[in-house]
Amino acid sequence: MMWLRLLRESLSFAWSAIVVNKLRTFLSLLGVMVGIFVISAIFAVVDTMEEDLMDSFSMLDDDVLFVGKWPWSMGGDYPWWKYVQRREPSLRDSEELADRLTLASDVAFQMKGMYSIESGDNSYPNAPVVAVSDTYPGVISLDFATGRFFNGSESAAGRPVAVIGNEIAMSLFGTDEVLGKKIKVKGQKLEIIGTFTQQGASIVSTGFDEIVMVPATFAPRIFDVHNLEGASIMVKAKEGVEMAVLKDEIIQQFRGVRRVRPGNENDFSINQVDMLTGIISSIFTQVELGGWFIAIFAILVGCFSIANIMFVSVRERTKIIGVQKALGAKSSFILIQFLFEAIVLCVFGAVLALLAIELMMFLVNISDIGMTLRISLSRVGMAISIAVVSGLLAGIAPALSAARMPPVDAMRSF
Repeated sequence: MMWLRLLRESLSFAWSAIVVNKLRTFLSLLGVMVGIFVISAIFAVVDTMEEDLMDSFSMLDDDVLFVGKWPWSMGGDYPWWKYVQRREPSLRDSEELADRLTLASDVAFQMKGMYSIESGDNSYPNAPVVAVSDTYPGVISLDFATGRFFNGSESAAGRPVAVIGNEIAMSLFGTDEVLGKKIKVKGQKLEIIGTFTQQGASIVSTGFDEIVMVPATFAPRIFDVHNLEGASIMVKAKEGVEMAVLKDEIIQQFRGVRRVRPGNENDFSINQVDMLTGIISSIFTQVELGGWFIAIFAILVGCFSIANIMFVSVRERTKIIGVQKALGAKSSFILIQFLFEAIVLCVFGAVLALLAIELMMFLVNISDIGMTLRISLSRVGMAISIAVVSGLLAGIAPALSAARMPPVDAMRSF
């Protein structure tokens, strides 16, 4: 019962401070509002970007290993110039490795280049052209809107066929009904046999919307295969096979494919999606820490402002404190009353900051910049928690001064 009474009186006094001294209270709350707004805005942007980036890897299963020239995570004492001297994996390497592996369900090859796509008078500059083996769908999840993927016979013959993204189709033809139509890449005509489902653009990725995918055996007509960077072999584990065991088999067999002599170091790297997502998570963690560093200063300024308004409140209510103590109110009651009031003020500032965040997210989301901001309930709860802690820190000194006030001195102020 006492707690309800404390809460009611604290809310009443806090609301009176806001109503009677609007400008003073607003300026005092401004520091808390700015601090919580900054940290909440950073959380919204960082969480959205991280989620979008992680979603872009959703097509890559955890049971896929990537064999390439470069490691995704650089570290150790291995000199960078040795990485440069390594040879890029080739389609032939991929086929030989597939014949040797016993623990893999599928092995696929891919290489990528940026080229202009043409159709009639229309062109799409700098589109990613990805050359892959026909086993690619067995390793990477693909979602088709129309048509199909190229089959084994088309891949073996190096047929000029392509699967394109929705953005490419709409830009070149103005429609997604493009099966059987022709596009041209570096003077080579290709027949469209399929289109990928529209995924929509984000601030970090366009997914498959801008991709043109062709058979790897057709690639030499487009790519300079002898000066290519970023080619990789993708190996999907059989069900129940541990990734560490598959990795050991790949190392053993690919050394044989590359004819690496015993005792010599590997001339390739094996990567996993977890390595990349781990790096991304650590980067965003650092960004969040930077946001905390900025916001803490604003919150501290807000705490000083709240402490100041609470000291003013103590002076203005000296008579009330004296009457309460004369009627038997304990020092702990006075202490908690003023602490509650400080917390209420900070929570009120946090609510205003969250309303400003909602307005910012609404404006960003309707502006169509490729980012849909969102903030989780856990982040909202964190903002309210910060406000409560700020209220405790800001209110403790004024509350102690009020609680320790001698009743006689307080009553003399009449």
